[in-house]
Amino acid sequence: MKKIEAIIKPFKLDEVKEALQEVGLQGITVTEAKGFGRQKGHAELYRGAEYIVDFLPKVKIEIVIADDLVEKAIDAIRRAAQTGRIGDGKIFVSTIEEAIRIRTGESGLDAI
Repeated sequence: MKKIEAIIKPFKLDEVKEALQEVGLQGITVTEAKGFGRQKGHAELYRGAEYIVDFLPKVKIEIVIADDLVEKAIDAIRRAAQTGRIGDGKIFVSTIEEAIRIRTGESGLDAI
């Protein structure tokens, strides 16, 4: 099993969700996040004063899937989230040793 974490622009969430559903993924966890990378934020004017906005709004998507679906999921996320501009985000993949469904006690692939 693998865990895919993707940090994307908030307005791309619906497109990414639909792309993941098309490749057969059912469960997704979404968290609002703030951060910066090469994009480094921007300046905004508020009541005549300039403020530097360091942390930009992002969305973090987490999915745990079987190893054989990883490439399809990564490709779906990348295609749906890409705008071609700085700040499109990142995708991280890590190994999950165990998953357990709390309600039934199922474990492994049966739990996801």
